[in-house]
Amino acid sequence: MIDFEEELKKFQFSLEVEDAEEAINSLSREVDMADLLLKMMEKTEKEEKKEEEE
Repeated sequence: MIDFEEELKKFQFSLEVEDAEEAINSLSREVDMADLLLKMMEKTEKEEKKEEEE
């Protein structure tokens, strides 16, 4: 019969899952950084237009 308590003590997460998690989080950060840069560029363009109008 299987001793579930003993098997749970032996359990280890798969490295593949951990690697996938890191890759997903890394991609998420890049998208967020790209969005941030786009927003900064839009803000700069708006400020430049205001300065030109004055």
